[in-house]
Amino acid sequence: MENPLSRLLYTYPELSVCSQDILQGFDLLKSVYKQKGILLVCGNGGSAADSEHIVGELMKGYLKKRPISQIFQQKLLNTYPEEGDYLASHLQGALPAISLVSQTALNTAYINDVAADMVFAQQTAGYGKAGDCLLGLSTSGRARNVINAMMVAKVLGIHTIGLTGRNGGSMLEICSVTIRVPWDETPMIQERHLPIIHTLCAMLEDEFFAV
Repeated sequence: MENPLSRLLYTYPELSVCSQDILQGFDLLKSVYKQKGILLVCGNGGSAADSEHIVGELMKGYLKKRPISQIFQQKLLNTYPEEGDYLASHLQGALPAISLVSQTALNTAYINDVAADMVFAQQTAGYGKAGDCLLGLSTSGRARNVINAMMVAKVLGIHTIGLTGRNGGSMLEICSVTIRVPWDETPMIQERHLPIIHTLCAMLEDEFFAV
């Protein structure tokens, strides 16, 4: 089967300048998941939609079916003789990820009661632990609510990956890994973020769900 990164670079040759950063991002995420960590994801506008998209690809089968382990299947069957087969056949392996843009009640309360630019930082402090990873999407690399979350993450020992545009903004100094697509206009940057997201998710799925 064709390597996801090779397929990305064949389809989007202009992203070859990002290839090493994409590999570094993959290696970091692989390490986080091997240590039973979680991924937190945040962004604004179209990047908020991409945050949801990433979680959707990681928390269920993306290109593979991801059957659960035989041990888990047997436990379900032993505990629930009638329903166990249905449960086992409809569960899929997951790579734990949380979209910080999805917590509507919490986010709107924090915006109203505390500070709009701290909604992602609060969740990073609440959900994250040392060894986890925060992936922030910002086409400028300067979105204040994303940067504040990354600053909190750094203090807590949470790894950070920035997905941004050519300039990189503040993400360059803060992030463990910064993936900068070679474009300056927001729509063009976001159009390149999606195939990178798909590639990272496919690479992780190949790593953790070989079947």
